[in-house]
Amino acid sequence: MTTILDSIIERKRIEVEEMKKAGVNKLGGGLNPRSLIKTLKEANNVAIISEFKRASPSKGDINLSLDPVQQAKLYARSGASAISVLTDEKGFKGSFNDLKKVREAVDIPILCKDFIVDEIQIDMAHSAGADVILLIASALQQDKLAELYEYASQKGLECLIEIHDEMDLEKALKINASLIGINNRDLKSFEVNIENTEKLGPLVKKSGALMISESGMKTRADIERAAAAGANGVLIGETFMTSFDMMGTFADFTVPMVRDDHES
Repeated sequence: MTTILDSIIERKRIEVEEMKKAGVNKLGGGLNPRSLIKTLKEANNVAIISEFKRASPSKGDINLSLDPVQQAKLYARSGASAISVLTDEKGFKGSFNDLKKVREAVDIPILCKDFIVDEIQIDMAHSAGADVILLIASALQQDKLAELYEYASQKGLECLIEIHDEMDLEKALKINASLIGINNRDLKSFEVNIENTEKLGPLVKKSGALMISESGMKTRADIERAAAAGANGVLIGETFMTSFDMMGTFADFTVPMVRDDHES
């Protein structure tokens, strides 16, 4: 049975071939990389990674009217620790141009969020000014995950390795991932359950990696649940893209970090 993720990855492979024919400027990016890992280590509160996401396959159009520059500036003023930018066009109505505009507008770490299957997408993210890229463990074979992780690292990019279950976590640990995201959305069914962070969070923390909880964050209670499971940060898209009081939402979502006894 073909899943939603399978369909997206197949489409991405076709898009990659088109990118290769068009070529990419590899000269941009990397001039002043900003470290999400450093930001997370220094944070006293659960870091908020706010996302610029116009649409999604599960929700359809979320907010098509927002300008990436203005939204990024609003996120930064409101207290975002980093900004995630969807660069997938067909599923999320995003682009690498959105990422480039956000990079020019703010001075905090930027995550390129896409379904990366090839080095050329990493080149595109780097050229547009990303500091971090997303690699989805369930979308990649172990060897390819390691290959892309190494390629991105050589370009000075940090990698957020996204996992959905214990098998994905095993993949992430084999490449010694230092930053792991737990997606509460099952990319095969697109159902969301924050219990996924509560189940996998302690295992991630035991590994020594920093942990981000992704998807389904709609209330302060959701952030508190993620924090209790060991999250260093949360990635939030739809809630911020539809907020009419950004400062208020950020204030409500500011939750102290829950540290282990051995953490300083």
